[in-house]
Amino acid sequence: MSSALARYESFLVAHVSTISSLESSLRSITWILPGRFKDAELASEALSAILNVMSMYHDTLLARVAQTDPKYKPLIPSSAHTRYTRAWCARDARYKWAARALELIRFTELLVEMGLRRKVSRKTRWRGIVLLEIIKALLRLVLLRITRRPLISPPIPEREFDPENIPAGSDTSSPTLAPSSPPSSLPSTPDHLKNNHVPLPPHPLLTPPPPAHSPIPVEEFLLPKALTTASVKAPTSLVKPLASPKEWLSEVIYHIRPLVYAIMLSSGRKDNKPLMTALAMELLALNLRRVPSQSSALERSEYARRDRDILWYLLRGSIWDTWTRPKLEGFANRTAHTPLIGVFGALLKDWIPLIDEYYYYTAP
Repeated sequence: MSSALARYESFLVAHVSTISSLESSLRSITWILPGRFKDAELASEALSAILNVMSMYHDTLLARVAQTDPKYKPLIPSSAHTRYTRAWCARDARYKWAARALELIRFTELLVEMGLRRKVSRKTRWRGIVLLEIIKALLRLVLLRITRRPLISPPIPEREFDPENIPAGSDTSSPTLAPSSPPSSLPSTPDHLKNNHVPLPPHPLLTPPPPAHSPIPVEEFLLPKALTTASVKAPTSLVKPLASPKEWLSEVIYHIRPLVYAIMLSSGRKDNKPLMTALAMELLALNLRRVPSQSSALERSEYARRDRDILWYLLRGSIWDTWTRPKLEGFANRTAHTPLIGVFGALLKDWIPLIDEYYYYTAP
């Protein structure tokens, strides 16, 4: 088994560009599969889950290989998110495995729900969903306890590799090597082909006039290249620790909110209480959380993502049934015969029933 895994890793390293392109192409297919044939949504989600899990494994392998390559020098510095999550993964093994387990569940939870819906009763299906939410809540609280900081999503580093960034000729089997290593320098021009004549002066009509002034002010050119406070901070200091019970309470409420919502839905309630409870917990966590400083760019981006996620409530509960779905169905029907836009309308009509049938399509 270990030899087969080693051969696969060597194959991945040698053909990383091709595999990355294949991943992107297959991931695009998953968006148009639902509605094409019977159980197409199951095939689409199975393909998506496999791609996400394999991508997570590939990212881990590529990061390890790139770090061991002495010639690897990225053109663009790592993002604050990558620095922060990578530092915590290297610092604490519990964080690394809890974060990976959380992402693995997130990649496969919808596929599990689809399988349960086809094999077991509604009550058993909801028991499975609640069990998944309990595990996810426990993992989030473990990460919160380890870092003592607001949880950043996703909790693992994202891919930041470009096949052209590592110089060719590296001794390491790097995933960013070109398929074949070109010579280190171009061959010199033979003497009999060299032009020994003095070149003519350039014609004024063929020479662009010199610019009268610099097109970009010096300050605007240098500002993006200047170091910021986040660039010199220790990676684990990019997010400040939680300092008060109010801040801890905000994080705990935010992370147990999906579990409370799933438990209330599993009881078979048809009223608005589950939706209103989850929304109230979301707004309470928002009001209790601290205001990050201007230098805390990573924390501010995380809070901005959480604020945008409130829009998902348009696809849940009575808001979806009475307002959002009728509007989307009306748009799809009006554009059914419109060129180009009608294609999006048809895809929309294929996705609307899936939102009705499956919890994890719009789960918090």
